[in-house]
Amino acid sequence: MVVPDPARPGQESVWVYPRPAVAHGCGHHLKIVHHGIMLAETRRGVRMLETSHPPSYYFPRDDIAMELLQTSSRTSICEWKGQATYFDVAIGGEMFADIGWSYPSPTDDFMLLQHHVAFYAGPFEGCFVDGEKVVPQPGSFYGGWITSHVAGPFKGAPGSMFW
Repeated sequence: MVVPDPARPGQESVWVYPRPAVAHGCGHHLKIVHHGIMLAETRRGVRMLETSHPPSYYFPRDDIAMELLQTSSRTSICEWKGQATYFDVAIGGEMFADIGWSYPSPTDDFMLLQHHVAFYAGPFEGCFVDGEKVVPQPGSFYGGWITSHVAGPFKGAPGSMFW
């Protein structure tokens, strides 16, 4: 049995997030920078919430430097959102394989994600939510962004596979 961390004032517990996941438009200032190059910046993102996960954020394609993205051959299936396609990012002299993902034809409940791309925070110099640098969700599968506004523990850490 997982014991949720106590939520401090101003925090949300990821243990009250729903399952299945939900997507909501958000006005947070989201930004990804690497070696001084702005990959993406928006106040028109989509925030994905799911029990035990820190939020993941999707950027509208219009707010991404799409010339830095290359379509990858990788695909995956989400039981709720549908088939994902992936992107490699070439930025600042580095190539990050399968670092972004999108749902070009999402299921009806997740149409809000169409024309949006999410990114793993791990390899980038800085991913920010309202000016706060995020901590990547543990593990290599999930793409959540941890800020001081969420309380865990978070799925992805060792021993959390069957939460």
